[in-house]
Amino acid sequence: MEIEKNTLPDTVRRNPVSGVSVFFPSLPEKKGDIRNQTIICFGDSLTYGTGAGKDMDYPAQLSRMIGKPVINAGVSGDTTARALQRLERDVLSKFPDLVLITLGGNDLKNGVAKDLAFENLRSIVESIQNIGAKVILGGLKFPMRDRGFGRAYQNLADDTGATLIPNIYEGVMGNRKLMSDPIHPNDEGYKIITQRFYDAMLQ
Repeated sequence: MEIEKNTLPDTVRRNPVSGVSVFFPSLPEKKGDIRNQTIICFGDSLTYGTGAGKDMDYPAQLSRMIGKPVINAGVSGDTTARALQRLERDVLSKFPDLVLITLGGNDLKNGVAKDLAFENLRSIVESIQNIGAKVILGGLKFPMRDRGFGRAYQNLADDTGATLIPNIYEGVMGNRKLMSDPIHPNDEGYKIITQRFYDAMLQ
């Protein structure tokens, strides 16, 4: 299912000594148990944080946003096949409640057949769901250039019930102010990706 941006009210707290007002993003009460969940970010260089400064990868930014630890299980250069091989060790054995995934970009870049890539990705998603965890997929969409990967993410989400961010790169890829190199975001680019995953978590 496709997500829409969720606008939430903020909590404002004033320090009685300094008089400074600090804004805290509010989680809806029905989703407040996010703070008690084990959250794993599983994926490739987008998860690992290639191109980001220290503690500016999206899992680190997300951790600060929600005020709890988030596990970064990203490996730069990972394909869906390699990620599937390490799934038990890096994800399933930790019994997560929520897993955020960025995978498929290296398969696309390396010419891996779409059907094979999404067979692997389906195995990953369904294995995670089988232990009771929710999955959020960060999809990719490059019209006329993605060999059908963009549509395949949507089909996978429709089939499995995983939450889909259709194009995690939307508005980031190609914007020099948001990219550290032609493929990887910079700190500001990862900030946008973080916000997209955060919004998806609140669905």
